[in-house]
Amino acid sequence: MPSVLVTGAGRGIGKSIAEHLARHGWDVIAGIRNERDAAALTVLNPQRISSVILDVTDTGHIAALDESLPQRLDAIVNNAGVVVSGPMETVTPDDWRKQLEINVIGQLAVTQAVLPRLRKSRGRVVFISSVNGRVSMSLVGAYCASKFALEAAADALRMELRPWHIGVAIVEPAQTDTDLWRTADDMVKEAEATLTAEQRDLYARHIAGFKKAISVSQKLAVPAATVSAVVEEALTARRPRARYVVGVSPRLQVALLTKLPPSLRDRVLRRVSGQP
Repeated sequence: MPSVLVTGAGRGIGKSIAEHLARHGWDVIAGIRNERDAAALTVLNPQRISSVILDVTDTGHIAALDESLPQRLDAIVNNAGVVVSGPMETVTPDDWRKQLEINVIGQLAVTQAVLPRLRKSRGRVVFISSVNGRVSMSLVGAYCASKFALEAAADALRMELRPWHIGVAIVEPAQTDTDLWRTADDMVKEAEATLTAEQRDLYARHIAGFKKAISVSQKLAVPAATVSAVVEEALTARRPRARYVVGVSPRLQVALLTKLPPSLRDRVLRRVSGQP
């Protein structure tokens, strides 16, 4: 049976991917940050799912992968990620480091660690990006920047690994019905709480519009199982596409917005996200 390492598998999309692939015959090694979440996932399908403690920002965890993984590895799904929100003016250097360390550097570090195995198996690399890897939005600029960077790195990696027939694909979900997205309101409140009184006053209209936009977006969120099915396609297609946008509506949005002049695109995005 094929084997796959899934990072960030303790919750949300990563957990859904691990469960989905296990049901469809994959031996899944779930990269999870703590023992409690690892036990909760592996018990769901102990014959197909095993776990490894993996924080993608921990060099010790990454170094230990060589001894923790099976000798044959057919794929990696780089899913670990976080969202740092807030106006660009207020995102601190430490928050930038956190955003990029997890969403970009950590994913690439884990990929580097498993490439020798993937070279032997002619395996596959899948990165979970976002529609925001091609369309940037107000108040999540740091997150968007991390996904833009991840997609650029994946494009270079795809070309570099071509001689060894290692496929590299990017999956771009839009809003997904996970616990992270269901509690997006709390994320905005936490980001707002870190602002000074002056900053809250300056960006009050931005934040109010963003809260309304989140409420609408939560109603449009697709099930995590939809994303998982697309990941399986990216892993098993004979000739994987470079990018898989999840859902018909997001595909149309990306196709349209990426072709609009920047001034018009800005106007459309400000309107749909309730920005002044």
